[in-house]
Amino acid sequence: MRMFCLLLAAVISPVFTEDWRANVVQNLDALVTSCVVVPCSFSHPKENLPSSRLRGIWHFSTDKSKRIYYQDITQVLENFRGRTRLLGHLGQDNCTLEITDVKDHDNGPFCFRIELARTETDTSTVDKFSFVESCVTLRMLPDPPKPTLSHPKTAIQDRPYIISCSVRHTCPSHVPKLTWSRGTADEITEVYKDTGFGYWEAQSILTIVPDEKDDHSEVTCTAQFNGQKTSSTSLTLNVKRTENYNHIIIPAVAAFGTAVISAVFCIFMVKRYKTRIAELQNQEGSVWNRLSRLSRRRRT
Repeated sequence: MRMFCLLLAAVISPVFTEDWRANVVQNLDALVTSCVVVPCSFSHPKENLPSSRLRGIWHFSTDKSKRIYYQDITQVLENFRGRTRLLGHLGQDNCTLEITDVKDHDNGPFCFRIELARTETDTSTVDKFSFVESCVTLRMLPDPPKPTLSHPKTAIQDRPYIISCSVRHTCPSHVPKLTWSRGTADEITEVYKDTGFGYWEAQSILTIVPDEKDDHSEVTCTAQFNGQKTSSTSLTLNVKRTENYNHIIIPAVAAFGTAVISAVFCIFMVKRYKTRIAELQNQEGSVWNRLSRLSRRRRT
């Protein structure tokens, strides 16, 4: 019986401990001077935990006392004060963290800790758990990523031409602003989407109708990130002229018109020539007839 109880305890204990879980992205890019949002969710064995009694803490993995976020700002490391906040609601098991004005030494790793206060007024804890096995490490980016352009290789004159500009980022609370070197608001469509694992994508779609004069001209997409850092990517338009057969049609019509005029003129001249010959023949016949009558009179 004792062996059975020990075996049962060994099986059941991990089950209860596994009820405390956190889902945190392990690695994430962070642009210096901008902001970064660390998606975080957790589960627990308790039911209906009131938000007013929950305390969320983010701290360095090496030292729980080095807090980068806590509701009591006096207990937060001075370097992080005013730069961190929770975007999620702890009562909904959401522990998402935002860090603004990112410094080049904000690399972490950072871990989440949850505490349950005895009452709203009594801050002493009755339960607490640190998710030290689910921490995030930030990769610091000194320069912003460049936008990626997607477009057909060739544009056709007077036909719609679509260019897509997209950039990946890690701060959905302050989405990068995408602008074009040309185009109006009616020609631009913006799309934002979550690509997973803590990354988001901002996309701007430009639709233009290029003219012949736009050939070899440049179109530039610029991304402005939170913190005022910018990056841009350009493309050179290759505009193909619309098929035009005027260089064949106009000479052909001119040649045909000339041929028709010449034919009409020739027909007119031939008819006139024949008419003149007939008149001369008639005149010659009349003279001959007269001479014949005169000769007959003399003989008689």
